[in-house]
Amino acid sequence: MMLKASQDNLVQCKVYYPPSSPHKYHQPGRLFLGFLVSQTIIVSSETAFTKEPKLSLIEELAVLTKNYQHILALEFAIKEVNEDPQILPNFTLGFQIYDSYFSAKWTFYSTMQFISLSERFVPNYRCNLQNTLSGVIGGLDPQISLYMATILDLYKIPQLIYGCAPVMNNKTPGLFFYQMAPKETIQNTGILSLLLHFGWVWIGVLTVDDDNGERFVDNVLPIFYERGICFAFIETAPRINLVTDVKYELERGARIYNKIMGSNANALVVYGESYFMVSLRWLPYVSELEQVTTTLKGKVWIMTAEIEFVSLAFQRTWKSGMFHGAIAFTTHSDDLSEFPQFVENKKPSNNKQDGFMRDFWQHAFDCLFPETVLHESDDKICTEEEKLDSLPEAFFEMRMTGHSYSIYNAVYTVAYALHAMSLSRLGPRAVVDGRGLKFLQQDLWVLHHYLRSVSFNNSAGDEVSFDQNGELVAGFDVVNWVISSNQSFARVKVGTLDPKAVGDQAFTINENAIVWNTWFNEVQPISRCQDICYRGYRKKMKEGEPFCCYDCISCPEGKVSDQEDMNDCYQCRDEYYPNIKQDLCIPRSISYLSYQEPLGISLSFSAVSLCLITALVLGIFIKHHTTPIVKANNQDLSYTLLISLLFCFLCTFLFIGQPQKMMCLLRQPAFGIVFSVAVSCVLAKTITVVLAFMATEPGSRIRKWVGKRLANSIIFFCSLIQAGICTVWLVFFPPFPNADMHFIPEAIVLECNERSPVMFYCVLGYMGFLALASFTVAFLARNLPDSFNEAKFISFSMLVFCSVWISFIPTYLSTKGKNMAATEIFAILVSSTGLLSFNFFPKCFIILFRPELNRKEHVLRGNL
Repeated sequence: MMLKASQDNLVQCKVYYPPSSPHKYHQPGRLFLGFLVSQTIIVSSETAFTKEPKLSLIEELAVLTKNYQHILALEFAIKEVNEDPQILPNFTLGFQIYDSYFSAKWTFYSTMQFISLSERFVPNYRCNLQNTLSGVIGGLDPQISLYMATILDLYKIPQLIYGCAPVMNNKTPGLFFYQMAPKETIQNTGILSLLLHFGWVWIGVLTVDDDNGERFVDNVLPIFYERGICFAFIETAPRINLVTDVKYELERGARIYNKIMGSNANALVVYGESYFMVSLRWLPYVSELEQVTTTLKGKVWIMTAEIEFVSLAFQRTWKSGMFHGAIAFTTHSDDLSEFPQFVENKKPSNNKQDGFMRDFWQHAFDCLFPETVLHESDDKICTEEEKLDSLPEAFFEMRMTGHSYSIYNAVYTVAYALHAMSLSRLGPRAVVDGRGLKFLQQDLWVLHHYLRSVSFNNSAGDEVSFDQNGELVAGFDVVNWVISSNQSFARVKVGTLDPKAVGDQAFTINENAIVWNTWFNEVQPISRCQDICYRGYRKKMKEGEPFCCYDCISCPEGKVSDQEDMNDCYQCRDEYYPNIKQDLCIPRSISYLSYQEPLGISLSFSAVSLCLITALVLGIFIKHHTTPIVKANNQDLSYTLLISLLFCFLCTFLFIGQPQKMMCLLRQPAFGIVFSVAVSCVLAKTITVVLAFMATEPGSRIRKWVGKRLANSIIFFCSLIQAGICTVWLVFFPPFPNADMHFIPEAIVLECNERSPVMFYCVLGYMGFLALASFTVAFLARNLPDSFNEAKFISFSMLVFCSVWISFIPTYLSTKGKNMAATEIFAILVSSTGLLSFNFFPKCFIILFRPELNRKEHVLRGNL
């Protein structure tokens, strides 16, 4: 392509086609690129070297017509470079193309041809000094790139590969490839993100049988496993460039196909080389040839960027519906608007220097050129009226593919590096004067420095630059393969993988744009070893099975699982409790005996009512304090008892409401001391009655004990003991507010923690001792004359009191929270009401309704 160089600077060069190698394309130029294309596959091992590598029969070659676009992408890019006055002014960039045949020996031969640069193959000699090799682009497959590197590294010739990087165990230290495809590690991360995004944790893996496939299995799959991906199977498919044992390969292919279709894994990750699709399309037919009956199932084929949807000529009519809905990663590319028009103008008759085009044309359109037909044949004749855009996408695409886009960028990369090198070392004037060519011829090894630092935006606006490892800083496109019923093929972009983005933005995918295989009824497939463990259940591993295969069991009581496929259930925080399904933590309610709820209202109303009744009784006794019935019942003790009962009723308000620190401190001690005073009053009254009867006997010495001093002493000392017990309790074991999280699962129980149950039962026990003593004395004195005797009423009151508190203890121990407080309030109210009723209601009845009985003579006659 000599579109901008002046006649003086052009070097006339005869176009040379070696007779043994029709697959060569040579365009002259002072600077030129070598390009090793991978277009033809040797499908027979019956090849032999003579003086030069020579194939025995042309029918032994199978042409990958789709890869011809790679040649056109190279030519298109060089055409643009040569037409751009801003890049390499006064220089013409040419190219030389050889086919690798996916073969090591042809790759070595072609690489040496690049270095020889003459019409005769003379290794280690540069016979043609007018053309300068600037770099070599290739190859497509890792092994081809590695074969080229073993020679190019010796001469320090830059090598830009547009496919996957090979495993470089034996690569020369210090030099590295310039990889025009993005890093494979980025793609691997994208595949993992895709699997996790759709929840495909049970997958199959199919790799090609080479070093890169082995590296994928050894280095990448363990990372998948660590992130929760399990493998139903991992299979290795054979390479097809040399077929030596057809029977073995048929059996192996049938076994792989049966493994794929028989597995319950619906997602299949396929890692292979550029023409791996040719092998994959064989699988259903191999299964038929081996007479293996396998039900065709839909699978989600997840293809790596190396794999293209290609077909050989004999696969033209083969169905490819099983790949419908596949998801493939491809090198990021943008449409170049002028490229389709450039391709449409290509015809074999006007591209005679192109040694590839005629073979491409014949294989793509299934026709023969007239001059190749030696005798009459029914074969279709090529007319050159055939349209490239009419070809199935498996044979050729008008839109630039990811690999072609990498080749396009590779040409510009070398051009920009050469341009920068010429300007930085000699200056623009030296280049115009022609001295730049001499420099480039002598010092091309320094081009590596400029290639490492190259950075530019191509015509599509994409930035092209390398990182420190010589790998292109770029991402991937995620595309969906849509294959219609008429076998037409379309690639639909559904997502991106951008290494420059951060977090969740690095991998994006549009689920709604994906067309799934019809076998899945056009809904998103599930690929799991086991059905989902729904919320409320957890996984239980199966012994001897991968961790993705498990049983689902319900969570134990008190625990929840609020997500699917949880390894274990967990307990809710203290402020929450599990719901019935055990799949959600519900906020707990706060539970305490409040004034707003019916129970609290009723108890409060009862306490207030009894307080008013007690106050009324006290008022009646005070008003009628001069009457005989009040005097006869020791009015001071009666007043003390009524006041203590009034405080007993008021104590109930310490048990209602949200527990506070002071409330908890005063609750039980106040109750214990006040009740002890009340029971002590009853005991004192009972003893006074007994002593008063005994003092009436002639000559009794007990008369001196009857009086206020004895009663006051009994009340004081009995209450003092209880006060001492409560003081020890408050000093050494003070009660405190507490929140019980366990007694009622649905609520947080706010209560007063008594801290020392022993002290609490000491208070109750002492109070019970006083009550029992009062009951015993009153019971023994029940038959004394009525005029001097309150023993019967005291006996009944103490019987009620003791019955209430004896029943209280087991009830109190079996309750918690507000029910516990309500139980104690009920016991306080009932026992206090019993004391009030039996000791004072009969007297109030006489005072108010039978005043004629409230006379001294009636009291002395015992008519009460």
